[in-house]
Parts: sequence; C-alpha cells; structure tokens
Amino acid sequence: KDFTPGKSTLPSRLKKTNTTKERDAETTVGSWVKDQTKSCYVCNHFNEIYGRYLDVFLDLYKKDEEFRRLLRESKGFCLPHFGDLVEVAEKKLSDAQKKEFYPILFELMQSNMERVEKDVSWFVEKNDYLNKDKDWGNSKDSVQRAMQKCAGGHPADEVFMQDR
Repeated sequence: KDFTPGKSTLPSRLKKTNTTKERDAETTVGSWVKDQTKSCYVCNHFNEIYGRYLDVFLDLYKKDEEFRRLLRESKGFCLPHFGDLVEVAEKKLSDAQKKEFYPILFELMQSNMERVEKDVSWFVEKNDYLNKDKDWGNSKDSVQRAMQKCAGGHPADEVFMQDR
C-alpha cells in the first residue's frame, strides 16, 4: 500500500525493456522481490554446507581407493558440479594429486558427455520415418538426461515425463 509509481517519460516508454537478471530494481517492489528471491531457507542451508560436501568429496578421493574406483566407474557429474569440483580441487589438491585427479575427472566427463550426445543424436535419428522400426536403445530419455547433465539436477530424480 506504500507503493507509489515513479514519473514516466516518453524516452523510457520507447526504450526496449531490459530483461537480464543482472539489472537493478528500479522500484521498491522490484527491490523487495529481489531480496525475497535471494533468501530461501533451503537454498541458504544448502549453500552453507555445500562447501563441506566438496571438501569431503576430495578427502575421500585422496584417502579411499574404493571411492576412487567408484568415481572412475560413475557417469560423471552435471556441468555445474563438474565446474565446482575443478574450482575446489585447484585450491585443495597438491600438484601431484591434481596430476592424477584431473585426467580421471576430465576423461570421465568427456566419455559421459559423448555417451549422452550419442543417445540424443540417435533420439533425433529415431524420429525419422526411415528408422521407425529400429530399436530405441538408450535414447528414449536422452533429451531429459542431457538437460540434467548440462544444467544440473538430482540424478536420482525420475526423468521428467509429460502426461498426455
């Protein structure tokens, strides 16, 4: 109820709207909404403990051969978490540990990104009428898996399926 609109000018009405997330709020309501969306109990709690998870991951990597084996046999990480691991490893691992860790991590990501890319490519080809009788292979949910791999998401979550 305390909101009062600002003065409108002709140039501001003719100017293209800036929709980038980095723009500053120009009204009290916009500022309030930005403040509210920056503070979520769950997000804040996760962000506070996330660094510990990354530290524990690297500690396990350094100390536990079974963990290293599981890492090598995994399907890699989503790109955001891959980036986070590289950033933290750069600070937390010694030069010798980095020399061992990075080739494993990068090969893991490379091979799994190629796997997902191959599945998405087959998904596209499978939707060609010439391939209608061929086997789907692992491509039925490949678009969702590729989105998960690129943007993040919990791997244990079910792949999104639209109801029709």
